[in-house]
Amino acid sequence: MKNILVLVFSNLKHDARVTRQIRWLKKNHSVTVMCFDGDPDPQVNLIKINQTKLTPLRKLFLGVALILRQFTWAYNIFHSYRPVEKILHQQTFDIIIANDIDTLPLAFRLKKQTKIIFDAHEYAPRHFENNKIWKIFFQPFYLYLCKTYIPRVDSMTTVGKGLANEYEKNFGITPIIITNATRYHDIEPKRLKGDTIRLIHHGIANKSRRLELMIEMMAYLDDRFTLDLILLTSDYASPQTRVYIDALKQKASENPKINILPPVKSDYVVSTINHYDIGVFLLPPINFNYENTLPNKLFDFIQARLGIAIGPSVEMAAIVKHYNIGVVASDFSPQSLAKSLNQLSTQDMDQFKINTIRAANELNAENNEAVFNTLLDT
Repeated sequence: MKNILVLVFSNLKHDARVTRQIRWLKKNHSVTVMCFDGDPDPQVNLIKINQTKLTPLRKLFLGVALILRQFTWAYNIFHSYRPVEKILHQQTFDIIIANDIDTLPLAFRLKKQTKIIFDAHEYAPRHFENNKIWKIFFQPFYLYLCKTYIPRVDSMTTVGKGLANEYEKNFGITPIIITNATRYHDIEPKRLKGDTIRLIHHGIANKSRRLELMIEMMAYLDDRFTLDLILLTSDYASPQTRVYIDALKQKASENPKINILPPVKSDYVVSTINHYDIGVFLLPPINFNYENTLPNKLFDFIQARLGIAIGPSVEMAAIVKHYNIGVVASDFSPQSLAKSLNQLSTQDMDQFKINTIRAANELNAENNEAVFNTLLDT
């Protein structure tokens, strides 16, 4: 049994990837988790931290530090968790799993003789490259973190081939791919009910994701289709994000075939969406991570035995086409995806659902767990 520390700057109640890590680890190891929030678990030592609040004064200091390329100073302003750090320093860990690049400097402060596994959920240096302010202030910061710390980790994982190739090209380490696949669900596909085709989308409500495109798509679909959106809003969402969500709700209310529903915990997503017919996701590739996205929701759709409707996102499209489980639009416009959906027959959609049975058996968390466990022993 190993003593393992999991570092993550997120709320575990809505972080399916890290929750899966913890579920795997606690079977055979002693696990401590540092995070913003999470459900109590008698098998896990949960250390909650308050996310650093960027007050106007702190933002000013952070901006100055970033412009002057004083990145250590910037990190300490951005992630001020020294009291918890002192507590963790009193313990000894065999392995630290650092989730996303922001936790990696903290992991090395705690290292001692500890093995460090770095899990990159995104490609950090190009995360918000579509935002000019982010590129000016934060891109050099994240490049510095990657160049400084990634070559020193014992092993590294990431979510898909596109990100793995980019990390290897720029930082000289070959990440092992552990996808965002959820656990295997032993459920049967549900056939269409009557003439209604129920579309479902679930995920974070973020302006850059252009969720309004899926709402606009409904204007081009025939009368068979309805759309439900299960949207998650971060507790730390900006005022601009909340304004965006209100605008989405207003836009959706103008079409009686669209509903916006409250979020559900990640463990209940698959059972909730199993009652739908097609999972839909239209994400324009406005940055590198969006271009190479391979998200939780794709695997949730598969485990829920749904057909899938997406834009031509490279990694998602490869899976959809390989297993013949849905449609891939010719571009990222609402009209294009609507055209692909309108051409489907009842038989097509039922066949997509049947084909997800093989996909679900091959693309699941259990297969990823076997890969993950080998990292702990090497």
